[in-house]
Amino acid sequence: MGFADILDEIGGFGRFQMIHVTLLSIPGLLMASQNLLNNFTAGTPGHHCTIPNGTSLAVSYNASALGLDDREMLRAFIPMDAGSKLAKCTRFTEAQWHLLRTNVNVTGMPANLTDTETEPCQDGWTYDRTEFLATIVSEWDLVCTLRPLKQMSQTIYMGGVLAGAIIFGGLSDKFGRRALLIWSYFQLATLGTCTAFSPSYLAYCIFRFLTGMSVSGVILNAVSLKVEWIPTKSRTVVGTISSFFFTFGQMILAGVAYSLRDWRKLQVAVCAPFFIFFLYSWWYSESARWLVLNRRSEEALRQIQRVARINGKPELAEKITLEVLESHMHKEVQSSKAIYTVYDLLRTPVMRRISVCLMVVWFSTSFAYYGLAMDLQKFGVSIYLIQVIFGAVDFPAKLLALASLSFLGRRITQGTCLILSALIIFANIFVPTELQTVRTTLAVLGKGFTSASFTCVYLFTGELYPTIIRQTGMGFSSTMARIGSMAAPAVLILDEILPALPSIVYGGAAVVAGIFAFFLPETLNVPLPDTIEDVEEKWATQKASEKKQTEKEMVALQEVKENAETEDSKATGLNAL
Repeated sequence: MGFADILDEIGGFGRFQMIHVTLLSIPGLLMASQNLLNNFTAGTPGHHCTIPNGTSLAVSYNASALGLDDREMLRAFIPMDAGSKLAKCTRFTEAQWHLLRTNVNVTGMPANLTDTETEPCQDGWTYDRTEFLATIVSEWDLVCTLRPLKQMSQTIYMGGVLAGAIIFGGLSDKFGRRALLIWSYFQLATLGTCTAFSPSYLAYCIFRFLTGMSVSGVILNAVSLKVEWIPTKSRTVVGTISSFFFTFGQMILAGVAYSLRDWRKLQVAVCAPFFIFFLYSWWYSESARWLVLNRRSEEALRQIQRVARINGKPELAEKITLEVLESHMHKEVQSSKAIYTVYDLLRTPVMRRISVCLMVVWFSTSFAYYGLAMDLQKFGVSIYLIQVIFGAVDFPAKLLALASLSFLGRRITQGTCLILSALIIFANIFVPTELQTVRTTLAVLGKGFTSASFTCVYLFTGELYPTIIRQTGMGFSSTMARIGSMAAPAVLILDEILPALPSIVYGGAAVVAGIFAFFLPETLNVPLPDTIEDVEEKWATQKASEKKQTEKEMVALQEVKENAETEDSKATGLNAL
């Protein structure tokens, strides 16, 4: 791989790479906020039916007279649910004063009234402002019959992420990683901030969809710009450390959300900083690999010379000429004259195997991750605390993944993380609901392994697909992740049929993906492929060699077995004599 040699000559992982990777990784602090924002902006506060204004005044007046607080007085108007809490979606048609267990007449109503007919909330809802000051749920009353609209808002956002993976993945292979990344920053900053001023639920969903598209553009192009400027030996460490920005971002989200409990302020806080990222992103260097393969060698040469100067090797900036660059990448330049489409991801045997396996791995990783991470209120503790815990567990999980990626390789790490997460999800099925601490602990561990799987699959996918079609491949594979994240909230509805069913589905998908991961080629310390021919030659040959080695081992075992049988026959003959 000629370009890998050039990277080593101009400083390897030098000053430029450190600055470049850092600037590309900083936005990751807020990328977690985009994907997990719904936990806070669409949090469901405690609520009950609003009682008529006149009655409300009477309640407040008589509560003092009877020595009761307002909540105790509400028992006369709001029925209790199975959990001995005020019902959220119904109220009595007539006040039930006898439920207060007092013989005092209140506002002229007899104490023994027993008419217990109920009706849906007629005057809206009253919300508890303790945990959230304002969310889209409380603003647009997305409760009771409108409750599915809360989950729909997240599904629509993930639909935008899916559309962005398809659209921006292909466009960046055509127009470049840097240009699409700069545009994605601007789109996210502008439309994400506009979301905070949405006048209606419909407008909110439209803005969230468009914001989701830009999130894909940021993630996919940032990963490619990192991978394509980093020497082979540094990719594992850089990829894992970069993922820590996303992990730390989850904890930042909890702190910001705790400070700003109004969804509009929170929306601005996590989107407006992308204007800063947009401004400094003009410093980025376009991928020289991509420039050469798109017949823009002169521009690629200028970028390489710039990197050499920043890395403190100005003498090499003069030695690397256009002829040297093209001679190093002659084969890649020739292959770039062809036009590639999504079909090329499935056209050849090795590319087809890679694409199919990655589709399954991406889908199941995202499916299990968002199944665990998008309904934090079910854990029965502060949503802000559980978000911090979920973020904190990612650090040891990713450090473990880093060690495994460096020594055991990508394939084993990917498959093992998925299977371990599945086993933990299955184990949680058998823990009684009363043991909430144990269930939460297992969920946190499961989420840690799915996070480690995400770290691996981003790195693994960038290494498996060739430069000429890397972004198209990244977009195609991650499309399945977006489908998984869209499907995850819908699966939660299955708990009405059987409480354990969602966990069975999440865990089953992770097991299947873990098995598929073991069929992927290993890329540990392997130079990045630049063409489809590189992929086919490298891993088809590798597979053939493994098959040939297996056949040799089988022949050797057969010979040992035959020799043993011969010795046994001789021994038997001697014994007979």
